Amino acid sequence: MALNYTSKINKIRTFALSLIFIGFGVMYLGILTKKIEWLMAVFFILGLLCIIFSTVVYFWIGMLSTRARQIICPSCDKPTKIIGRVDACMHCKQPLTVDKNLEGKEFDERYNSKDYRKALKEETQKPE
Repeated sequence: MALNYTSKINKIRTFALSLIFIGFGVMYLGILTKKIEWLMAVFFILGLLCIIFSTVVYFWIGMLSTRARQIICPSCDKPTKIIGRVDACMHCKQPLTVDKNLEGKEFDERYNSKDYRKALKEETQKPE
C-alpha cells in the first residue's frame, strides 16, 4: 500500500476547517447545558475561541500561500504551490521537490526540517 501524501497548505486548511466544526460542536454543548448558565457561557466562549483561532489560521495560511513557490506539476500539468523543499501536489498528491539534490530520493517531509538537514549533512561528511 502506497503512502498518500497531501500538500502542507491543504493540511493546514483542513485543520482550520475542523476548528470551525469543533467550535460549533462546543457551542452546541452549551445549548444542551442551558439550565446551568455558567457552564453554557463557558461552552459558548470556548466555541467562539475555536472559531476565532480558525480565522487566525486561515489568515496565516493565506499569507503563507501568497509567498509559496508556484510550479507546474509534472504528473497532472496543473499549477501547484510548494512550501519548503519537499511537498505534494495539491491536485494529484504527487510528491514534489525543488531541491536538485533530493531528486530521485524517497519522499520524506523531514527534509524540510533544518535540524534533519544539518544531521544529514554531518552524517555524509563524517570521516570513516
